[in-house]
Amino acid sequence: MIEDIKQDAEQRMQKSIEALKHDLAKIRTGRAHPSLLDQVTVDYYGSEVPLSQVANIGTEDARTLKVTPWEKPMASKIEKAILTSNLGLNPANDGNVIRVPLPALTEERRRDLVKVVKSEAEGARVAIRNIRRDANSDFKSLLKEKEISEDEERRAADDIQKLTDRYIKEVEVVLEKKEKELMEV
Repeated sequence: MIEDIKQDAEQRMQKSIEALKHDLAKIRTGRAHPSLLDQVTVDYYGSEVPLSQVANIGTEDARTLKVTPWEKPMASKIEKAILTSNLGLNPANDGNVIRVPLPALTEERRRDLVKVVKSEAEGARVAIRNIRRDANSDFKSLLKEKEISEDEERRAADDIQKLTDRYIKEVEVVLEKKEKELMEV
């Protein structure tokens, strides 16, 4: 029973780390990366679909994304969708291929992005602590029902704390890496 709670907590903490990495991938650095356009949706015959379902997204060089629509008439709709996506990008459409140049980040913009990254990391830390709290309350309810002893409850709480510390360190590593990537010119 205790092991089940620990495994569940560890899986949920791992998911928090994965979610953090996924959220940080959306925050653009100076480099072009196809995942920058993940949240862009395009009107495809009356329904909104992700850009990746109507076009091939790749990188042309370090600062340019290349979007190749699978159907020629979609090029203008894709261009419009990228323009209205609030990403601050200005696509260039040549009829067949849409090139999306990424402007260089200013020092001020980099600092703003670092603040955003830090708040994302704090959100992940809070999620991990909430998972710890949930696990500890599960242990306390088992103790109340006399299914485990006080010593077992204390040991389990210590194990969960070690797990929490490990995952919070992992959040710090991910944060540091992203900060370094953002501040790199």
